Amino acid sequence: MVNSWSLLYDELKMDEYPYSDYQFSLTDGGDGTLNLSKISSPHSVDKIVMNETKNHLWKYNEDKILKDIQDYVTSTYGSHYCGHNQVYKDTQTIDLMAAKDLATHFCQANILKYGSRYGDKDGRNKRDLLKVIHYAMLLLHFDGHYSRQDNGLTEFR
Repeated sequence: MVNSWSLLYDELKMDEYPYSDYQFSLTDGGDGTLNLSKISSPHSVDKIVMNETKNHLWKYNEDKILKDIQDYVTSTYGSHYCGHNQVYKDTQTIDLMAAKDLATHFCQANILKYGSRYGDKDGRNKRDLLKVIHYAMLLLHFDGHYSRQDNGLTEFR
C-alpha cells in the first residue's frame, strides 16, 4: 500500500534534486490535512495537499477529548471556588488541601465521587468524566509524579 508520504516523495523527486534547490513550507490545511508547498523559484510554488490526517494514530477522538479536558481545566482557574479577596484570588480549595497534606486523599475521593455518579446524577454527564480526569491529573501532581518545579510556579503566591 502506498501512503501519502511515499507519494509526496515521488512528487518532489527528492532523489533527483538536492535539498538546497528548494524551500518547503508546511501549513495546516484546517480540515485535518497538511499542505506542503515546494518553492523552486520566487515565481514558482507547487502546492501539494496531503490527505494524511494530523492525528492519524488516534481513532477514538483523543485529540478532541484532550482539547475538552484542556478547556475544562482552564475554566476551573476562574471559578467561584477561588478566593474572593484580591490577595487570595488565585487560591483554590485544592491549595488549602495541599497545605494540610490532604490533597492526595481529596483527589482520590473526588475521582470515586464523580466516577460513581456518572450515569446516575444528570445522566451520562460528560462534565463528571472531565472532573474525574482533572482530579486524576491533580493526583499525579500531589502524589509526586510531577512537581511545581516542573512549571516554575508555587502552591501559593
